[in-house]
Amino acid sequence: MSVALRYAARSDTGLVRSSNQDSGYAGPHLLVLADGMGGPAGGDIASSVAVAHLAPLDGESHGGDDLLDLLRGAVAAAHADLMERSEADEDLAGLGTTCIAVLRSGNKLAMVHIGDSRAYLLRDGVLTQVTTDHTFVQYLVSTGRLTPEEAERHPQRNVILRALGDNDGDVELDESLREAVPGDRWLLASDGLFGVVSDETIAETLASVADPGACADELIALALRAGGPDNVTCVVADVVPGGPAAPTSPEVVGAAGERRNGTRGGHGAAARAAALVSAARPAAVEEEDPPRPRRHRWVGRVVAAVLVLAVLAGAGWAGYSWTRTQYFVAPAGEHVAIYRGIPQEVGPVRLAELHERTDLRVADLSQVAQDRLTRPITRGSLAAAEEVVANLRASETDDGDGAREPTPSPSPSPSPTPTPARPTTPRPTLVPTSPPAPEPMPTLDEGSR
Repeated sequence: MSVALRYAARSDTGLVRSSNQDSGYAGPHLLVLADGMGGPAGGDIASSVAVAHLAPLDGESHGGDDLLDLLRGAVAAAHADLMERSEADEDLAGLGTTCIAVLRSGNKLAMVHIGDSRAYLLRDGVLTQVTTDHTFVQYLVSTGRLTPEEAERHPQRNVILRALGDNDGDVELDESLREAVPGDRWLLASDGLFGVVSDETIAETLASVADPGACADELIALALRAGGPDNVTCVVADVVPGGPAAPTSPEVVGAAGERRNGTRGGHGAAARAAALVSAARPAAVEEEDPPRPRRHRWVGRVVAAVLVLAVLAGAGWAGYSWTRTQYFVAPAGEHVAIYRGIPQEVGPVRLAELHERTDLRVADLSQVAQDRLTRPITRGSLAAAEEVVANLRASETDDGDGAREPTPSPSPSPSPTPTPARPTTPRPTLVPTSPPAPEPMPTLDEGSR
């Protein structure tokens, strides 16, 4: 039996935030939700860029065997685009975004996921959370060190371990292939919904409100009635028998939708995402500007080396001055140290000097923190480097047994390299903390979004 998607996307800034950093996309073959982070100037751009690179996949020409490859490629391109933007503009340093994307071909669904936004499936009246949050507390729950109830009150519950664009390196996605079963209802949601609305209430709403648009509206209203402390975005899609009744025009909401409506303007990836909704057919998507090519990561290192060589020859004072504003955190013997400069050498010349050897011992850190220190943690200011050290200190373990029981500053067993936490305003289940240090480590400091 042929199937189709009947869908709707809704987003709201909430009652506390001044801007919407979520973006949502719903189309005949593609569903996307992205929750941006990185401050007022970064989060909305990050989520819009993610939508921009994924939206061109919303077409009928894909084969069922290459769905995951297509999603991987689009997400990798979005990640590279975000890295370019953060390197080119210091105001965008640390921008990033969660991302969930579901691509349909026939009766097959491919899903990729990174971050703490969620996908739910309602089947035969039973709601299942399909994705697993890439957060520090979820790691502790999965390894049996916290209960789900303890995780809800944990001070580091908003620390994200994976996201797009927040650090150099390959993207680590959760991937799955599923069957599109008629009668299924899918929900993609940012934490502005499930952070303040219980799973039981979400399930009841999904089961009782038949129209996807009305259902998404009701979910948004529930989040606002609970205080609306964060941006809230919902994408609802029903799997239905194929036919002309299914909608064909995509919907773009949140930050990407605001750019489409001209409230923020601009060109490039974010603007291309918004432009997609003006095209009734996927063919129009192909007429947009091609994606920006991914820059090789070694180019920046070569440019930096050339600048330093020019400095040594007396012709590159500007480049040398820049290196003196840079800092990085790395081991110095048995202790954690802050270095001034960049972690590179040109011939016999080392382009960094020891600024401070702290009293923090590497051996006293959690395994996660020790793994992170295998590479220098670079920052653009001394204050940012000192904040990295503070974050590392928060993961310090007891000398005796190597790891403390979960406390307000827990020390995990070896886990994936963490990324900066995103803030939320105080709410019943997700309590925000202060703006972030863009440090890919578990920390109580969480970036704004």
